[in-house]
Amino acid sequence: MSTTTTPRVSVIIPVYNGDRYIRQAIESVLSQTYQSYEIIVIDDGSTDNTSLVLEPYVKTIRYIYQKNQGVSAARNHGIDLARGELIAFLDADDFFLPDKLTAQVGVFDAQPNLGIVHSGWRRVNQDGETIKDETPWDYVPKLDLEGWLRWKPIGTMGTLMFRRYWLQQVGSFEPGLGHAEDVDLVLRLALRGCEADWLRESTVCYRQHDQNTMRDGISQARCINGVLDKFFASESLPLEVQLLEKQVRYNTLVWSSWYLYYTGFYSEMVEYLQRSWKYSPFLPVGTVINWIDSFTGFSENVGDDLDADKLAKTSEWQNLMSWAISNSEVS
Repeated sequence: MSTTTTPRVSVIIPVYNGDRYIRQAIESVLSQTYQSYEIIVIDDGSTDNTSLVLEPYVKTIRYIYQKNQGVSAARNHGIDLARGELIAFLDADDFFLPDKLTAQVGVFDAQPNLGIVHSGWRRVNQDGETIKDETPWDYVPKLDLEGWLRWKPIGTMGTLMFRRYWLQQVGSFEPGLGHAEDVDLVLRLALRGCEADWLRESTVCYRQHDQNTMRDGISQARCINGVLDKFFASESLPLEVQLLEKQVRYNTLVWSSWYLYYTGFYSEMVEYLQRSWKYSPFLPVGTVINWIDSFTGFSENVGDDLDADKLAKTSEWQNLMSWAISNSEVS
């Protein structure tokens, strides 16, 4: 850890009531093979024992307590305080793999044109045991504006490293967003011309547990589609990007519908599938088949099997099918 010179990397850790896992997050940074870094912890109004857990680290981290304002505001506060040329983020319930900083700084050194270096991630359970390594470059080989827009290949903020200059150029995170703030940020960066490339390895462990913010299906769906509303309203979109709108809208609405089903919000699932209908590139029967195929694929990606029979027997799905038949006859 750099103590006498300006650090090259600032690691920003926002935390809210994270006393259960924050120690492991801090230790994972202290164990890095790369040493020119600082750790900035922004406590976003925790009411648990987070401050007590962090007491042993007061001489090795910069700890700031603020009134609760949300994760985007906490990250922005960290960016304002950062001294490093490069910025890495770490959620308080995740942890870095030992070579994360070394490897991503190496990509920046090899490609000075880059503003973002992205990586894979390792999904782990609440005890930190490996579930699966995610390799998003398999389906998004190029991280340009179209790739970010079509696939939104971000599992956790910990996979990304940024040049601080670029974050300052676009105003960092949108404070009003509770979810999808990462997608909003990279889309604004890519639209501004910020170049990105892959580090094709996992650098962070993303912990899956009952308190993940990703469990909030309704807010997640609302935010990601709201980000697209704002993005496609921009007057500076290239024509080739404008032409992607229907496909991107359809795919995102179907994913949102699956996530609402996955998190138990069946009525909202129906609402979002109905919204996807007008963007569908398929005939009516093909659209329904695509919904089921998409649900199956999304479920497999998180290690679950879709129980299609259970889905078909829900009153919400049956009502949706009646609606689909009615709309097919109209069209």
